[in-house]
Amino acid sequence: EGRMTNQLSGGQQQRVALARALVIEPSVLLFDEPLSNLDAKLRTAMRTEIIKLHKRLETTFVYVTHDQTEAMTMGDRIVVMKDGIVQQVDTPENLYNSPCNLFVAGFIGSPGMNFIPCRFDGKGSLDISGVKLKIGRSEQLIALKNTDADRQLTLGIRPEDLTIDSDFIKKNPDSCIEAQVDVVEPLGSETFLYLDSFSTKLIARVSPDMKYEQGQTIKLGLNTAKQHIFDSSSGINILTLN
Repeated sequence: EGRMTNQLSGGQQQRVALARALVIEPSVLLFDEPLSNLDAKLRTAMRTEIIKLHKRLETTFVYVTHDQTEAMTMGDRIVVMKDGIVQQVDTPENLYNSPCNLFVAGFIGSPGMNFIPCRFDGKGSLDISGVKLKIGRSEQLIALKNTDADRQLTLGIRPEDLTIDSDFIKKNPDSCIEAQVDVVEPLGSETFLYLDSFSTKLIARVSPDMKYEQGQTIKLGLNTAKQHIFDSSSGINILTLN
């Protein structure tokens, strides 16, 4: 109250702006990337504050952001847009677990989903440069059997659904591929492995207890129950194709 506007910090200015908008008790409040100019710590604090306000006031908030973490943590329903066109409208959970196309799959998640070019072998496997990989979801297999056998496909798998666990690899040899370690990124509670497999760049989120070195070739297990398969030309999830 006793200071000029330019004497306030970025976070204080944002809170004042929010108070000015709320004091008139609007039925809808539009946020247009309100946290984009704040540092990481303040952005997290403001995000928490806005979530608490939303629950307390029970006012409709329309929140526009390029930050998918903000969208996932704050949104009840999310509209994902590309070039002004709506791609998918859904809950955060459904966007993450059932993306309708390659754009949504790659946009939601940090790090983003891994994509591997492949083909359907006409039976029950995906062919990745001659390596057969099991299709772990029956509904995907049914959808693929109803599509053109020559269709170019893209396998999508999230970093947390790649594993280097030796027990998994021994029990599931038809769900494994080889990969070469490019970069090891330790983050304390977890480690990211940046990998090269079939000339495709992959990221695996693994336990920090596992130690690997650059250039090392490893076996990589895929949780095929969590895999996604897309039509490469249209980008559409094969489960939504007619």
